[in-house]
Amino acid sequence: MSHVFSSARALLDAQGLDLGHTDWLPISQQRIDLFAEATGDHQWIHVDPERAASGPFGACIAHGYLTQSLANLFLPQLMTLENMAMGVNYGSDRVRFPAAVRVGSRVRGHGLILRVEALGEAVQAVVRVSVEIEGESRPGCVIDTISRYTFNPLFE
Repeated sequence: MSHVFSSARALLDAQGLDLGHTDWLPISQQRIDLFAEATGDHQWIHVDPERAASGPFGACIAHGYLTQSLANLFLPQLMTLENMAMGVNYGSDRVRFPAAVRVGSRVRGHGLILRVEALGEAVQAVVRVSVEIEGESRPGCVIDTISRYTFNPLFE
């Protein structure tokens, strides 16, 4: 279930809010191969199932940056911004890859609004997105995303 924010005040008041979880997403070899094509990273641990089967992870694994990029897929599932004039990705504070994401596994996003502050007419939100791996105790990625949002004035 996505949390809906329609104003700067609503987002400012949400600091500390646990956004919950997204649905599970399967990680297929096709998704990994497409990411390899897009980035030029064709390391065998990602794209050679036969060799990867006897490697350190026992199977192909998703690129760390592929796992990180899923934050962009999961954020809109965790929080919906209505009445927004513009939103931009400003960056990220910390990114960690505690566990490998093996092909065939399922992942989901978990969100937590760490900080929200007003910056002129914009609001900056730091949201921690954890890419959880089904059946694993450690996530595949934890990233503190930084986004800036400008809302249209509400006419009440």
